[in-house]
Amino acid sequence: MADTTDAAERMALTLAEGGMQKATARVLAGLLFADSESVTAPELADGLGISSGSVSGAIKMLSTVGLIERVPAPGSRREHYRLRDGAWATLMSTQNGMVQAMFEAADQGIDAAGRESVAGRRLEEMRDFYGFMFRELPALVERWRAERARSSG
Repeated sequence: MADTTDAAERMALTLAEGGMQKATARVLAGLLFADSESVTAPELADGLGISSGSVSGAIKMLSTVGLIERVPAPGSRREHYRLRDGAWATLMSTQNGMVQAMFEAADQGIDAAGRESVAGRRLEEMRDFYGFMFRELPALVERWRAERARSSG
């Protein structure tokens, strides 16, 4: 069995530098590098050396955005979690809500600041970018899924 501890910690650091909370990043990396199909919260806490409360919060957040799921584990009294199949496409799909929210916030900002103001011009670029992303992400995710199906089928 390969020692993936350093790679998992680098992954967690990259995720945290990208804006994810440190404990959540470490839990996600722990799930990505797990040797088994699913793991329990206590296994994650022990393996990562973090509190059960931190793991619980991370599991809640990762479940909410669609990256992980709870799975049955016959014979076990503990809840087991795993990375969801298609997790990355699911994440981008659920992120559409955030893209739409950013678009709307920029649009409201333009109304408040005025279209011709310096702030209004900045906000217009933001709104246009998020509008573009909102329109294009669904098709991009579908292309990814089709490509993935071709390569695995």
